Amino acid sequence: MVENGKAAAGQQDIAGLDEAEARDRLRLLASQIAAANLAYFQNDAPIMSDADFDALKRENAAIEARFPHLKRQDSPSEQIGAQLGEGFSKITHSERMLSLANAFDAADVADFVAGIRRYLGLASDAPLAFTAEPKIDGLSLSLRYENGQLISAATRGDGETGENVTANARTIADIPQQLSDAPTILEVRGEVYMSHEDFAALNARQAALGAKLFANPRNAAAGSLRQLDAAITRARPLRFYAYAWGALSAPLAATQSDGIARLGEMGFSINPLTRICRDLDAMLAHYAQIEAQRATLGYDIDGVVYKLDDLGLQARLGLRATTPRWAIAHKFPAELAWTRLEAIDIQVGRTGALSPVARLTPVTVGGVVVSNATLHNEDYIAGRDARGGEIRGGKDIRIGDWVQVYRAGDVIPKIADVDLSKRPDDARPFVFPTHCPECGSEALREEGDAVRRCTGGLICPAQAVEKLKHFVSRAAFDIEGLGAKQVETFYTDGWIKEPADIFDIKAKYGSGLQQLKSREGWGEKSAANLFDAIDERRRIGLGRVIFALGIRHVGEVAANDLARHFGSWAQFIDCLDRASHEPAAHAPDARARKPLLSQSPAWAEITGIDGIGEAVALALTTTLSQGAERASVDRLVAHLDIQAPVARASADSPVAGKTVVFTGTLEKMTRAEAKARAEALGAKVAGSVSVKTDLLIAGPGAGSKASKAAELGVETIDEDGWLALINGLSGGGDG
Repeated sequence: MVENGKAAAGQQDIAGLDEAEARDRLRLLASQIAAANLAYFQNDAPIMSDADFDALKRENAAIEARFPHLKRQDSPSEQIGAQLGEGFSKITHSERMLSLANAFDAADVADFVAGIRRYLGLASDAPLAFTAEPKIDGLSLSLRYENGQLISAATRGDGETGENVTANARTIADIPQQLSDAPTILEVRGEVYMSHEDFAALNARQAALGAKLFANPRNAAAGSLRQLDAAITRARPLRFYAYAWGALSAPLAATQSDGIARLGEMGFSINPLTRICRDLDAMLAHYAQIEAQRATLGYDIDGVVYKLDDLGLQARLGLRATTPRWAIAHKFPAELAWTRLEAIDIQVGRTGALSPVARLTPVTVGGVVVSNATLHNEDYIAGRDARGGEIRGGKDIRIGDWVQVYRAGDVIPKIADVDLSKRPDDARPFVFPTHCPECGSEALREEGDAVRRCTGGLICPAQAVEKLKHFVSRAAFDIEGLGAKQVETFYTDGWIKEPADIFDIKAKYGSGLQQLKSREGWGEKSAANLFDAIDERRRIGLGRVIFALGIRHVGEVAANDLARHFGSWAQFIDCLDRASHEPAAHAPDARARKPLLSQSPAWAEITGIDGIGEAVALALTTTLSQGAERASVDRLVAHLDIQAPVARASADSPVAGKTVVFTGTLEKMTRAEAKARAEALGAKVAGSVSVKTDLLIAGPGAGSKASKAAELGVETIDEDGWLALINGLSGGGDG
């Protein structure tokens, strides 16, 4: 067993990980998290602290963010809670118990609020209230009441199904057995916890009995609630704060705050530090107040939770896969430590970006040994932000400096400050390289770009390998048996140098002197399976092909938007070829490009696709017009049977296959909601009006788009007409 506080000692920072190390780390993290879940949720014998466990999950998420194509099918980031033990029966939640997205600084909270305003179409000065409450470090519990009687209690489990701990929950004094003036069906959600005083007393009793001591109050609370013998739970000093609800037969209130107050009137304990905050400043001020009281509260908290107060707006915002859009957890700051900067290395990524990494004298930060830290870009090293303003008081970072390190989100190490009093006399400003350290090609920094990028393309070993790894990633070709490790090996051995070579492996190495089945780690069956898997991927969707090319700015969403618009590779590449020769493609900037659009119909078509801007158009036309790159893509396409995107709605949808444009102010839904609904019904949503536009939905303030639609004879309706057209039809976007 691992002692408390020791589990994190084996954690790594991720700034210096290469692809192979990242894959191995994700495999280890999945194993460690699974083992921790087993120990905690099934064996009631935790092997690490809650902080260590959370750090592992955040590290896993951070590695996945840096290497999205390495995400495992059993990724901990796709799970809520953990698998259930066998000692308890199961209860399926009427409504899922979700986790919360995290914020780690004021900027993250500001982004959260701004994102809500954007989604809801609210002006920056429109009233918008939030509740702010301490984030209790305990165990989530759902209580179901029917006709005022406590019927069942369940842990969160995996979010869908929890453990039946009803008998144990009945022993907790803070949980009412009977309610008055409650809806016929009421599910109350909250946190089971143990106070510091009660925790100390419990461990004192455990020590007197020669029994095992609990690592911390959270583990003590969880272990106590999950006892098969309710008498043991009864003897444990557990408490409960209510903070939310699930299934309801009738609404509790119109706001989050009034709903919580209603629960308090029914007899539940609600946290006295919960406040209504009517702007960002008030949210951050209350966060500071709670943080200042953290040590004296008498129970563990690890942040502050903000929730949109208006329940109607909560419903409009809805949910992501594992988190609600209307709530976020603002975590407390990470631990800081000082150490020496020994070197600055430059890594070259898949897109050619030159990324500086700080090599540090190893130091422990928050229980984790850190030896590397991200330095972002050359401006960050120089003490400037993206706009040229000062950061760290304008202090630059030099080799030999003493630097203050923190773990952003308790995962990614970053440098917070530099101690100029300890700067060596011979320390010199860091000169950022202007040529790629991998291939020697010139490294250019585009106007408005924060990073330098190698111009070497496929001749650059760093990019070539990474592009091939991206090509076989999950959202791209996803060839079973051909992962990043195999790609790297085949590239090193000269078997593949570009994507097209993958589809020649069977012809070149299925027989003859060099055969795949004869390689170490391979056999006849595994080789045959790989050949079959490659052949299966010759037939593939257009969106996957576009994404697999690894073109800068063209992510999975943009690739699918392009695929839905063009429908076939032939139409896609024809439009790009024409656009690459048009005046707009060669304009120095957006201002110069605008008057050239009338002479650039193909360019206008690409940038007219909703969600596709000039950056994507430039990346596409520039990449696919270069001789070597284009020849490589053409060789790949010759091997493929590229399929049109699957229609997203049935043929009876009145807008299926049509191109629609929204303009003006929509009063009954936001632009994001309207787009999601239209696409879910099979429509293409464009950003500008053209001869290909079938329908314009014009709200108040419609300007040039409405005029152009009238000029072209495009059917135009208002928002009410749009809602009447699609009324009663299914479709709500991609969720």
